[in-house]
Amino acid sequence: MADHTVDEVQEDLRISTSASRRIAALIEQDGGQGMFFRVSVSGGGCSGFQYGFSLDDQKNEDDRVFSRDGVGVVVDDVSLDLLRGAEVDFVEDLIGSYFAIRNPNATSTCGCGSSFSL
Repeated sequence: MADHTVDEVQEDLRISTSASRRIAALIEQDGGQGMFFRVSVSGGGCSGFQYGFSLDDQKNEDDRVFSRDGVGVVVDDVSLDLLRGAEVDFVEDLIGSYFAIRNPNATSTCGCGSSFSL
């Protein structure tokens, strides 16, 4: 199993209190002590790039780990280049609840907020 060292450089990626609470609840629900919340960026979506969210118990060599309130968020180096300065948030509103990325690097986003372009 990979080392779970946490990088504390929060200006690269911020995690809102709401997101850290929801991630902690998901990890507890999954019964996964030592799990991370992985945020990734891949090609696709209606705007060119799309965000991906998953639970993961592995940390790869090219991963960076960010934490808030004891919750670890993992991002690979390639995705971090596209997310630098962004905030991971969890939003609850009339249309539902979802993870959202507030990304200062995105020049446009789709209506649902799950994809973006540079």
